[in-house]
Amino acid sequence: MRSGYVAVIGKANAGKSTLINVLVGEKVAIVSPKPQTTRDRILGVLTREDRQIVFADTPGLYRARNALTDLMMRTTDDTAKDVDAILFVHDGHAGLSDEDIALMKKYCALKLPILIAYTKIDIMPKENIPPDIIRLSEEGVDADVYPVSARKGQNIRRLEDAICALLPEGEKVFKEDIVSDRSEKFMISELMREKILLKYDKEIPHGVAIVVNTFKQKENGVYDINLDIVCEKQNHKAILIGKQGKALKEVAAFARQDMEKFLGAKVFLTVYVKVKEDWRDREGLMREFGYEA
Repeated sequence: MRSGYVAVIGKANAGKSTLINVLVGEKVAIVSPKPQTTRDRILGVLTREDRQIVFADTPGLYRARNALTDLMMRTTDDTAKDVDAILFVHDGHAGLSDEDIALMKKYCALKLPILIAYTKIDIMPKENIPPDIIRLSEEGVDADVYPVSARKGQNIRRLEDAICALLPEGEKVFKEDIVSDRSEKFMISELMREKILLKYDKEIPHGVAIVVNTFKQKENGVYDINLDIVCEKQNHKAILIGKQGKALKEVAAFARQDMEKFLGAKVFLTVYVKVKEDWRDREGLMREFGYEA
């Protein structure tokens, strides 16, 4: 039995959360095409007869613009120092820049076992892959590279086996039926935030926090969920609600469907929008909304 923790690290929108969901076999992290989708470290647990791999999904590497993104970047770096191995996820479809190589070298320098998952090969020319791998070797990136497509499931089991080979022998960290360290209440808030990221454009989704006020299951099996969408500006509130509340009703219905699928039960969802000016730069509010070191 091999068992251990693997930090999953990469630039924003490289496909880290999607890859973890596919490896684990269940949705343990939300996904969207926008940067800053993952804000917290979230553990996804893959258990097989001969292995247990605990993936730590981290916020995408991103230039800090406020106290929240600064905290996110510190979370990523701290996670990388306290694991058995690192899986660096690179968006192959986006090309290979000097910045990408510098980031890979930064984490190689930690002297932990490291692999590179070269993602999104299903939407890029296959002939671009070998030159990128050769360049990484020539630039001194000392890590094996695994071209994969999480969406198509290409080379996923091969990558999993390679990760397992890096881990020490040991007993399971979590029970076999556990796939994440996060609570149902946390996942409900994340599902709501995911739908906001998918529905709204520009800066508004990034300035949103979700506060779950009520999360309980009634005797008839229906979950009663009451939550607040907290934004930073009055005009953002107006956009979130939309004309005659249409936008808010649509995103709430969208989220409720996924909540019911996740919980396996009917959901009665109540949603309000509140404004807390510049909460991403106010440590007290960040802590209140669940974001703290």
